[in-house]
Amino acid sequence: MIDVNALRKGVTFTMDGELYKVLSYQHHKPGRGNATIRTTLRNLRTGATIQHNFISGDRVEDVRLESRPVEYLYQDGDMLIFMDTETYDQPAVHKDVFGDDARYLTENMELKLLLYEDEVIDYELPNSWVYEVVDSEVAVAGDTATGATKKVTTQTGLQVVVPLFVEVGDKIKVNTETGAYITRA
Repeated sequence: MIDVNALRKGVTFTMDGELYKVLSYQHHKPGRGNATIRTTLRNLRTGATIQHNFISGDRVEDVRLESRPVEYLYQDGDMLIFMDTETYDQPAVHKDVFGDDARYLTENMELKLLLYEDEVIDYELPNSWVYEVVDSEVAVAGDTATGATKKVTTQTGLQVVVPLFVEVGDKIKVNTETGAYITRA
């Protein structure tokens, strides 16, 4: 059991028989009375996001997740196929576990799958990855005074806002947490 004051972004715990991951955490202390801990939580089994307030002193059941390094191979229907880089097993994970983040997956990408009681419930993408630009908006350099940008599409269908000099065929580095352009690769 852990005190709710120890909750931080990324912590996984069980509450009412469900697995939750903390997406955001805010500690609020009014002038009088107990502190309130406001959290945004994601149910790791259903994918639902909820807001939940705890009162200082509440306790939740801490969960330890097993981390496995894997390499993404390919998509087969609604299943994403990975290869465990230690045992060479090929676990299949339903696409719903990744949600919109499935657009970040490219062949041979190395990432971590997080397991709870041998069930894949979460993942950790690398902080940044290189993608190839396959489609680009037409943009003219004189459109704005400063910071001219345009949207491009990568080989995975991911849309990224980039500077005007990025063209089709270029490789760009993208932050996988925010989807923001970092640099040309």
